[in-house]
Amino acid sequence: MKKTFFLAIAIFSSAIAMAQVAIGKSEVSKIQPANSITNPSISLEFYDNADNTKGLVLPWTSTVNNQPVAYNCTTDAGYRGMQGTVVDGTIILDLSDKKVKYMRNGAWSPLTGDLPLTAGATTYNTFNAIDSSMQDNKKEGANAKAAIGTNGATDTTSGILVLTDTDKAMVLPKVASPHLNIKNPTPGTMAYDTTKKQLAVYNGTVWSFWKP
Repeated sequence: MKKTFFLAIAIFSSAIAMAQVAIGKSEVSKIQPANSITNPSISLEFYDNADNTKGLVLPWTSTVNNQPVAYNCTTDAGYRGMQGTVVDGTIILDLSDKKVKYMRNGAWSPLTGDLPLTAGATTYNTFNAIDSSMQDNKKEGANAKAAIGTNGATDTTSGILVLTDTDKAMVLPKVASPHLNIKNPTPGTMAYDTTKKQLAVYNGTVWSFWKP
């Protein structure tokens, strides 16, 4: 299945097509024999040494027309800077309710918020105000997009960063106990917790953790 991710890595002024990409490291991880072959299953990979204390920051957007600002809307192509249909696999920080969400079967599913913090807990997440003033009323360029994969040059999927391959995946930044070691996390930060072996997502107030 095609995987699409929106990332606040950089502002792209035009469409850019790339193959396998490593960020914060010189190359994508190798596999056996003798760690001599570039792992063919990786599309995008981040610095992953044990001392890593940085996560991936998702874009701040909204699933509600004109809330909090018109350019952010992801439900109506006429209202958002990114044109076209939002596809399954898209991940965002929704400014309308301060939740990290992903598109699944054509509908938004939350990864944070309105979920017990731990199994059996009765206290639910609360949200602090997120200051989006730096991006309010700003708009991505009409052609702003980076596509990673063999058909990146011709891919038409909506997104700032699109992983086009159907046989490769993104490897999240790996951080030991990200809730302790990522200092002053930005809302929308996501990482893989190497200590607990789980996905960690920060919504601006609390960390949420997901594991099989």
